[in-house]
Amino acid sequence: MRMFSWRSFRMWQRNRDVFLRLWHSEAPGTIVEPLIILVAMGLGLGAYVTLTDNQDYIEFIVPGIVCSYAMFSVFGECTYGTFFRMEERKTFDAIIATPLNVEDVIAGEIFWGATRSLMTGSVILVVALAFQQVDSWWTLLVPFLSFYHGVMFASIAVFFTSVAPSFYTFNHVFTLFVTPMFFLSGVFFPLSDFPQVVQNLSWIAPLTPVVHLTRALFEGEFHLIHLVVAGYILLVTIVFFALALFIMRRRLTV
Repeated sequence: MRMFSWRSFRMWQRNRDVFLRLWHSEAPGTIVEPLIILVAMGLGLGAYVTLTDNQDYIEFIVPGIVCSYAMFSVFGECTYGTFFRMEERKTFDAIIATPLNVEDVIAGEIFWGATRSLMTGSVILVVALAFQQVDSWWTLLVPFLSFYHGVMFASIAVFFTSVAPSFYTFNHVFTLFVTPMFFLSGVFFPLSDFPQVVQNLSWIAPLTPVVHLTRALFEGEFHLIHLVVAGYILLVTIVFFALALFIMRRRLTV
């Protein structure tokens, strides 16, 4: 497996330019859906939910909404979007005929996915600010964290894309992987409320450590465990980044 080079920026730049032409068709969903979730779950269901430390329910779910919807934007971009560019438009075949190699193209895809995570996380952070749910200055680091974990989620998504025979495969990815993470990673309920087996399994899910770190930024409280969690995210990123590059090279050079 070869390493990617600075030319991967050109792939990132290509995706950015396309997004800037079409952003108006995607922007409403990025804002409206999290807004509905915050209103329905935070204010609606929150009126009936009492947390053990007397924390408002909407205050509890905001960090999870920020990072989980950033994750959704990454998976949408780097599964359906990447597959469309690779198989339907043959964009990758055209680009690797230039000085860019496969690794440059795939790294550019991953970094663009992370950029989408940064943008989505930042937009929802502004929504949270409008709901007066931002009290800590540490939340200024949320966009950086969104990019950090965005690289991880993009690497995982591109890995799934590298082995996907068709668009229909992503139905299984979202049904069996993404959606369970959304509900079982501490976004809506404290992990301590789940059975011990579910708690242990939830930490295998990549979203759980991300929710944990994001919530720490919103609360402004950090402990040694958060360094371990950040290291775990980095480890998962390295593994799936390498797998994505390796398998995509085999797929695109057959």
